Amino acid sequence: MTFFLEQLQGIAQYYPVILKGLGVTLALSVIGIVAGTLVGFVLGIARASSNKLLSFVVGAYTDIFRGTPVLVQVFVVFFILPEAGIELDSFTAGALALSNIAACFISEIVASGIRAVPVGQVEAAASAGLTRLQQLRLVVLPQATRMIVPSLVGQFVLLVKDSSVVSAIGLLDLTRSGWIVVQSVPNGLLVFSVVGIGYFLICYPLLHLSRRLEKT
Repeated sequence: MTFFLEQLQGIAQYYPVILKGLGVTLALSVIGIVAGTLVGFVLGIARASSNKLLSFVVGAYTDIFRGTPVLVQVFVVFFILPEAGIELDSFTAGALALSNIAACFISEIVASGIRAVPVGQVEAAASAGLTRLQQLRLVVLPQATRMIVPSLVGQFVLLVKDSSVVSAIGLLDLTRSGWIVVQSVPNGLLVFSVVGIGYFLICYPLLHLSRRLEKT
């Protein structure tokens, strides 16, 4: 018991590192959620478009990123883009990769929601003289959004957990801070239990929100 308490005290000494990692993870998650949602809605609308070519191109793009590991995408952004003259720091590279993968998954959620809106609703809007843009803004998107919100929140939780891969490019996120602490406190189970609690603190409000939305 004394040894366990000593290890906890050892971890506590690294609280500035852990808090900094928690802050980086939170910042990456917020950026990924906001940017991914905005771009994802645009891609989702295009994916559900009646224009078959546009729908195919967007679908092919999103399938490529949804079908490859997030870690590989982070490596491509951080290590490959500089060869094309695009220099990015580790935080920007991580935020860009996470935002893109979030947008790809969210686009499919949005497209599914749009397709689930009854055709009769769209036809009624058209017969009322609304333009296609007005139909989308006033009729389709409001109904689709209500249906897809629980799925969106679930995707946000996955994004928070996926953000841990940025530790592989040297970014001091929550996972990376755990690896630093475990060098001095050789109890991986205890150290990464603390790290897991950090992720839980970020994800739990989203999980709670998702459950409430599913009941409404």
